[in-house]
Amino acid sequence: MIPVNPEFVLSLGIAVFLAIVFLQSGLDKIFDFPGNVAYITELFASAPVPVPVAPLLACLALFETAAGVLSASGALAIAFTGSTTLAYWGAVLSGISLLMVLFGQRLAKAYADAAVIGPYFLVACLGIHILAS
Repeated sequence: MIPVNPEFVLSLGIAVFLAIVFLQSGLDKIFDFPGNVAYITELFASAPVPVPVAPLLACLALFETAAGVLSASGALAIAFTGSTTLAYWGAVLSGISLLMVLFGQRLAKAYADAAVIGPYFLVACLGIHILAS
């Protein structure tokens, strides 16, 4: 039987999960920026304050892509060196990105969509806690 370190497996799993989620989301925003701007502009049409969609979306795309790259690099670092530093910072940026998305969804009164963010945020928070050691 192969001895398995549960902390190693959990750290690697969280880093890979966050890499998948945030690379896909960030790169989608970059490669289909006009489509995303159109969709989000429509989403914010009923917001109580005017929202500068394009610059905020660019900022979110930057954060999400950075979170994904750091998480993916962190997963490789965990697998090959055992270092969790890159994955930790990926989890931190993931949490910040999710809070940005949550704020936007609440502002747009997309409450059902905002509720979906909770489990992702918990994974990011667990990652911050696990990867900090």
